[in-house]
Amino acid sequence: MTAFDIIKSVRLTEKGTTQAEKYNQYTVIADRRANKIQIRQAVQELFKVKVTRVNTMNVRGKARRQRTHQAGRDASWKKAIVTLKKGDRINLT
Repeated sequence: MTAFDIIKSVRLTEKGTTQAEKYNQYTVIADRRANKIQIRQAVQELFKVKVTRVNTMNVRGKARRQRTHQAGRDASWKKAIVTLKKGDRINLT
């Protein structure tokens, strides 16, 4: 897998913005098959930063229902919280 296959997007939320300012941590959506080492290498390659720690979790998809009695489901995904070396930043704007 390439770095673009592993890192699908960076989540930009209010909580994530606070984490970025306070702890230099960024939340990314990663491929479900990727491990921490692959995520670390992909972030370092794509954003040209030094990663000090990667925490991952599998997020279960929510049950959804739109104007029908049958319930559907969002896809499950992997969340990775990436901590960067002091002084490094990812510009998201």
